[in-house]
Amino acid sequence: DTMRRVVRQSKFRHVFGQAVKNDQCYDDIRVSRVTWDSSFCAVNPRFVAIIVDASGGGAFLVLPLHKTGRIDKSYPTVCGHTGPVLDIDWCPHNDQVIASGSEDCTVMVWQIPENGLTLSLTEPVVVLEGHSKRVGIVAWHPTARNVLLSAGCDNAIIIWNVGTGEALINLDDMHVDVIYNVSWNRNGSLICTASKDKKVRIIDPRKQEIVAEKEKTHEGARPMRAIFLADGNIFTTGFSRMSERQLALWNPKNMEEPIALHEMDTSNGVLLPFYDPDTNIIYLCGKGDSSIRYFEITDESPYVHYLNTFSSKEPQRGMGFMPKRGLDVNKCEIARFFKLHERKCEPIIMTVPRKSDLFQDDLYPDTAGPEAALEAEEWFEGKNADPLLISLKHGYIPGKNRDLKVVKKNILDNKPAANKKSDLINAPKKAADASDTQNEAKLDEILKELKSIKDTITNQDERISKLEQQMAKIAD
Repeated sequence: DTMRRVVRQSKFRHVFGQAVKNDQCYDDIRVSRVTWDSSFCAVNPRFVAIIVDASGGGAFLVLPLHKTGRIDKSYPTVCGHTGPVLDIDWCPHNDQVIASGSEDCTVMVWQIPENGLTLSLTEPVVVLEGHSKRVGIVAWHPTARNVLLSAGCDNAIIIWNVGTGEALINLDDMHVDVIYNVSWNRNGSLICTASKDKKVRIIDPRKQEIVAEKEKTHEGARPMRAIFLADGNIFTTGFSRMSERQLALWNPKNMEEPIALHEMDTSNGVLLPFYDPDTNIIYLCGKGDSSIRYFEITDESPYVHYLNTFSSKEPQRGMGFMPKRGLDVNKCEIARFFKLHERKCEPIIMTVPRKSDLFQDDLYPDTAGPEAALEAEEWFEGKNADPLLISLKHGYIPGKNRDLKVVKKNILDNKPAANKKSDLINAPKKAADASDTQNEAKLDEILKELKSIKDTITNQDERISKLEQQMAKIAD
């Protein structure tokens, strides 16, 4: 009986991880070699997107989930950035919309055709310009439509209304050093950030104030991560002074001491946390590790309970994490990872073995669905809403997505209203003559067309020289 009390009861003790067979991997992909600690991969129930090496700019692949096997070198990419892409994030409310941040200081939002790309995509729906240095983080708001956050190496965080292409909140004086990551809380009323100055900050973006912060969250100098959990607590990963990897749990109302702090090992890869709010499981994937460790968070000591480790031979370059609605509930799948190797992407499936074929409602409480709970304007005006939940009892059937339409406001028409809340939001506002704007747009269009024709010619030139080499070889 005492033994039984020592071993904690949990239905996730025996989560079983398995990599899929070779023919279900995505092969021959040149995964990006940029030295930036993002996950390089983003997935949703329709597509997997992977940042790839690209000559003369930045690009990422978008593959329909079923398009496994060898990916042709000439497969179309999303390639509108002029510098390497550093981060990508699928919109939680539209499975065909993805945002990308790049070294070229811009954020771009893309609409992917329903069945995937047949031609390379060079025209984003909207380009968001406001950062003065490279943009390393993009993160969509969890419950409000068309609200996107970006963070750059200018130490600024900008929150955009993508539907109008405007920067509505600019938090440019809160961080004195590089921002390692940003995480929204469950209803998107707060964000938390981890920064190179070893501080974790909890910020109310609409009031533009720091609600709580913790200095030296982890003593070590290497990169940290901080994410919000469903109950409002914060989970961090980092390094001790002795360069041991640590994980910790914090209560934002009292950041003096952590609720829990665990030392892990002395590996030097940054631990990327992936969190499932439905089961309260955190999966830790170290960059360069070949394992995924997972932990359950509960209200009882020691609060962060180690469950198990999934190990494989190859180290991971990056990792994608499927939202709950993209999982196979008939197979009791509770998580699916998309692990990036040097040249391929390998799905890893986590299941809880069960004998019954019936729907396991204890594994699948209602989960966040694809509908937005708020419109962007409502959120900027101060409203909050939890995610709208859906049942997975009969599996998730993706519905039709509406196209993302961006209606840029003519800034001349916006007469400032007295003492409106929007006056408090110091967005960069540019005024220009309508005719000038039209001419600029025309010029832009012509320049873009020129660029795309030049690109095509360069590509064809390369193709011709390759074919000539092949002919020469055959002739020899």
